[in-house]
Amino acid sequence: MGENYSPTGDNKDPNIDDNGENKMVETSIDAISRRVQESLSIENRHKFWETQPVGQFKDLGDSTLLEGPIEQPTPLSEVKQEPYNLPAPYEWITCDMDTEQMCSEVYNLLTNNYVEDDENMFRFNYSKEFLQWALRPPGHYKCWHIGVRVKASKKLVAFITGVPARIRVRDEVVTMAEVNFLCVHKKLRSKRLAPVMIKEVTRRVHLENIWQAAYTAGIVIPTPITSCQYWHRSLNPKKLIDVGFSRLGPRMTMSRTIKLYKLPDSTVTPGFRKMELRDVPAVTRLLRGYLKQFVVAPDFDEKDVEHWLLPKDNVVDGYVVESPLTHEITDFVSFYTLPSTILGNANYSTLKAAYSYYNVATKTPLIQLMNDALIIAKTKDYDVFNALDVMENDTFLKELKFGPGDGKLHYYLYNYRLGNPIKPSELGLVLL
Repeated sequence: MGENYSPTGDNKDPNIDDNGENKMVETSIDAISRRVQESLSIENRHKFWETQPVGQFKDLGDSTLLEGPIEQPTPLSEVKQEPYNLPAPYEWITCDMDTEQMCSEVYNLLTNNYVEDDENMFRFNYSKEFLQWALRPPGHYKCWHIGVRVKASKKLVAFITGVPARIRVRDEVVTMAEVNFLCVHKKLRSKRLAPVMIKEVTRRVHLENIWQAAYTAGIVIPTPITSCQYWHRSLNPKKLIDVGFSRLGPRMTMSRTIKLYKLPDSTVTPGFRKMELRDVPAVTRLLRGYLKQFVVAPDFDEKDVEHWLLPKDNVVDGYVVESPLTHEITDFVSFYTLPSTILGNANYSTLKAAYSYYNVATKTPLIQLMNDALIIAKTKDYDVFNALDVMENDTFLKELKFGPGDGKLHYYLYNYRLGNPIKPSELGLVLL
């Protein structure tokens, strides 16, 4: 649920592993769940999640269970009207992300306490502008931006959010909450606040007559609908190696590595330009047509496309290909900006990362389109370009010199069962 850290990179040249070849280990959900089940004692097997309407490991492969909602909606009058109890020193607040002060408080909490890599070298550094974009889509509910603060000092010590989304699962369009940014101050990790926060955001979502949710986590809990791999493409290899994000591959020098990742100075696709407001209807048509092929994908309308994909400085970038002959919009590429704080490095404080978002290629080869996106990111001084192996991304990753990272991102649905886990290539959804 927002615990999707994978900033640590490929750690080696993507073309060469220690055996002189590049190969990615396939890991099935079944294998992951089996390992998790075997590694946990009976009493620690996800006590909280076993009480929730989510797919359970024991049900995997049970063909008698129907796809769809696990529990039916409760009459709204029976939904708990009062917030859940917090430990005595703490109180709930609704975080008004329209105000500069609240944005600063949330930013400071996340900047100092949000997800880090396993080696504690990098930590996500969401900008205030990014948070306002991520948390205020069309139809958002302010009451789904939930904080916990210390009564005495008023200090914000925990945070969780939901935003509404229409997500299609096969042929069914379901209104869901996308739950994200679950963050508890480091000093309060032993207080068991996270389950109470998940229950509280669930209660508030239910009050709006919404009964399903989508979320991601870097850990395995019951039960992923798919598990995706992060891939990283070096744009500034010297810096990435200097800060420990990657390392020199065997038999590689720094100058050879820099040469390997060098990109052209300008894009190659005729008619490639920044997306503008007038492109929203065409991009919406392209995206809706493209996303139909995936088992799970958002159901975007023009308002969604305008919000999520129209360029915003240092938040999200979108580019279209406009045919020089017909002026038709034929292709679209996008990425969002999520820097990381570099912890404990004397020379560098920030890693500027682009994350592949939604891309549609109809006339331009996807590899060419994505290479143009890499060129744009390089000219804008990004250090690394990240992509998950979702949608058709695996068709360009190796070709464009992305290397597999050590981060996995697991996708989950709350109160919605899929008959079987899906492949990353069957997922058309990117959660921030």
